[in-house]
Amino acid sequence: MSATGFDVERVRAEFPLLAQEVNGKALVYLDNAATTQKPACVIDAVADYYRTINSNVHRGAHTLSDRATSAFEDARDAVAGFINAPAREQLIWTRGTTESINLVAHSFARERLRAGDRILVSGMAHHSNIVPWQLAARAAGASVVPIPVTDGAELDLVALRELLDSRVRLVALEHVSNAMGTIHPVADIIAEAHAVGVPVLLDGAQAVGHMSIDVQALDVDFYAFSGHKMFGPLGLGVLWGRYALLAALPPYLTGGSMIEVVRMEGSTYLPPPEKFEPGVPAAAQVVGLAAACDYLDALGMDRVDAHVRALADRLLDGLAQRPWVRVLGPEKGADRSGAVAFVVDGVHPHDVGQVLDDEGIEVRVGHHCAAPLHRALGAVASTRATFAAYNTPAEVDALLATLDRVPTIFRLEV
Repeated sequence: MSATGFDVERVRAEFPLLAQEVNGKALVYLDNAATTQKPACVIDAVADYYRTINSNVHRGAHTLSDRATSAFEDARDAVAGFINAPAREQLIWTRGTTESINLVAHSFARERLRAGDRILVSGMAHHSNIVPWQLAARAAGASVVPIPVTDGAELDLVALRELLDSRVRLVALEHVSNAMGTIHPVADIIAEAHAVGVPVLLDGAQAVGHMSIDVQALDVDFYAFSGHKMFGPLGLGVLWGRYALLAALPPYLTGGSMIEVVRMEGSTYLPPPEKFEPGVPAAAQVVGLAAACDYLDALGMDRVDAHVRALADRLLDGLAQRPWVRVLGPEKGADRSGAVAFVVDGVHPHDVGQVLDDEGIEVRVGHHCAAPLHRALGAVASTRATFAAYNTPAEVDALLATLDRVPTIFRLEV
C-alpha cells in the first residue's frame, strides 16, 4: 500500500508486461508519458473482439456485424462518459492525438483562416501541436505565434493576454506539458480566450487517464487525446469537439462510411461523428479503450492522480539532494503532473539513459518532441521519468540509486 492509500501492488499484478526482467534486472518502467502498459482487462477486450465478433461495423446486414457495431458504439458512449461529453456525437475516433489535431488544423484552416490571421500555440507544445498549425497558416497566409514560457517552465499568462487580439482565430495548447509536467491553468486561459471570441483546442494526451477530465466544466472547444497513454491500445485517438463547430467543418479524410449520397457530379456527407470517420475503423482498439476507461474509473482518477504526484514529489526531493542534477520544469509544490525532466551537468541525456537501462530502468531521453521548449530553457535534451498507477516508491529509489553511479562513470567533479 502506498503512502496515499493506493494499493499499487494489486494494480501491478494486473499488468502482465511488468513481470519481466530487462538486462537481467527487474523491469522499472518509467516512460509512461510515451506509452503506458496495458492491464489484462484491456488485452482481453481486444482479443475477445477478434475471437468472438470480428466484423466490419456499420456495413454488414448480419449478426456478427450487428454485434460488432453495438460494441463499437457502446465504446463511444463509454469514452464520452469518461470525459463527461454531453453527447456521443461529439466524439470522433482518430489514430491518435496527432491526427486529431491535424484534423482540426486542416479543416479549420480551410474554413476560417485568412491572410493576416494568427494562431497562438504554446511555447511548451509537443511538435504535433505546432507543425499542423504551421502548415495550415502557411496555406492561408496566416502566422503561428508562440505563447512565451517563463524560466520556471510555465506559460507567461501576461504575455498571452497581450497576444489575444482581433487577429487571433484559435489558441492551441497542451493541458499538461509532456516534457516538463506543467499543468496549465487551462480553465482560466479558455475563459480569457472566449472573452474575445477565440476558440481553444487542448492537447489532452498527458491529462486524460492521469486526472479527472470534464470537457463541459473546462468549457473547451476541441479536446484531443490518445488511447495508448491511458492504458488503452496503440493506434487509436479521440477528438472531442463542440457539435456546432464539428458540423461546420469540412471532412478531413474521405471515403466509405462518411458519405450520405455519392454521385459522379458530387457527394454529400453524413453528420458528425461519421463525417470524420471514413473507411474501416479500428473497432477492436475502440473496444479496448472503453475497457481502459472502465478500469481507470474503477481505480478512481483522483486516487491515481494523488499517487502519481506523490511519486513525482519523491523523485524531486531526491534530485534536490544531488547538486549535479538540474531539474527542468516547475518546482515541487507547483501544479505539476507525474513527469520529471532533468539534466546531469556534463553528461549527455543519452548516456544517462544508457546507465539506467543497464539496470532495467526505462526512461525517455531527448527533447521529447518539445525542441523549442528545451532551447528556451537552455537545454539540448533531457532525461525524463514519468509515472503511472503501477509505479512504486521503490522504483523511484532505484532510479536515484542508479543515477548516483553517473558521476563516477563519467568522472564528474561533484
